[in-house]
Amino acid sequence: MKRGIFALGMAAALGFNATAAMAETKLRISLQLPLKSHLGQNLIEFKTEVEKAAGSDLIVEIYDSAQLYKDKEVPQAVGSGAIEMGVASLTRFVGDVPAVDVFYMPFMLNNQKAVRKAVSPDSPVRKPLDEAIMDTGSRVLWWQAYGGAILLSKDGPIKSPADMKGKKVRVFGKTLGEFTKATGGSPTLISGSEQYLAYQRGTVDIGMTGVSGVKSRKLWEVMDTITVTNHADIEFIVLVNEDFWQDLTEKQREIITAAALKAEMSVRDKVEQIEKDAFAAAKENGMTVYTPTDAEIAEWKKASEPVFADFLKNAGDLGKQVFEAAQKM
Repeated sequence: MKRGIFALGMAAALGFNATAAMAETKLRISLQLPLKSHLGQNLIEFKTEVEKAAGSDLIVEIYDSAQLYKDKEVPQAVGSGAIEMGVASLTRFVGDVPAVDVFYMPFMLNNQKAVRKAVSPDSPVRKPLDEAIMDTGSRVLWWQAYGGAILLSKDGPIKSPADMKGKKVRVFGKTLGEFTKATGGSPTLISGSEQYLAYQRGTVDIGMTGVSGVKSRKLWEVMDTITVTNHADIEFIVLVNEDFWQDLTEKQREIITAAALKAEMSVRDKVEQIEKDAFAAAKENGMTVYTPTDAEIAEWKKASEPVFADFLKNAGDLGKQVFEAAQKM
């Protein structure tokens, strides 16, 4: 009799454990940047909000510094369901949705007022892009502001296109490559997590990134000058696998959506101060920060005009649609 009661007790305990295990849903997120970066900290904010609202029902795990996937691998990993969530540079979707590179049109969206209008969830620039990305198997949960694109170099600033001539330049997207070629350089596609070694080894002569990445990756150890061109708006997007999303309960989706919206507003509001702090840190660590004159910016704009024609030629009807919308911003 006692043995029977013991067996029933074990079965009940096992059943309880199985139910608990089934109730716990994990959201694994792949991030190429260090956790201390502002995108990493933004994911921590999201994790805190989700787990606070859901308790043990939803568990968020963050795998930073490209532990699981490099930036270029994230769209496929999330779209295929290999991982539930991931963070990728917007331009990583240019193969499937060429129109995403509207954010990398030289000097088009180069101030925060215009950027905020363009990235608003219901804007005529962002909304069609989010919808197009859905066809890859991933849903966009939120956009993460990364700031303006800058140039990195050694032994002096990159003041004009003449300084790009014949130089190998690190880029992280197709249109940035076209911009590099139009201004006289030779583009080399290098993942963010591989930047440090590329600069250290001399794989490229000039870097292209956001200033917050200079701080989080300590790029002042391998480069000594920043040129503040702000020639493109760098955006990252946080994705979730669509099949996984549909399998969640309505309550779980509500919790994740609310946390995502809060995280998006938080990082967007902080990005200007984040950039200021990063520039200050760069200077404190020996870097020279150069801001081009209006005349020099005019040179950059003129040299990069072919990039617009190339984009409109290759980005299809959607590209033309979002390009025209972005111009009005």
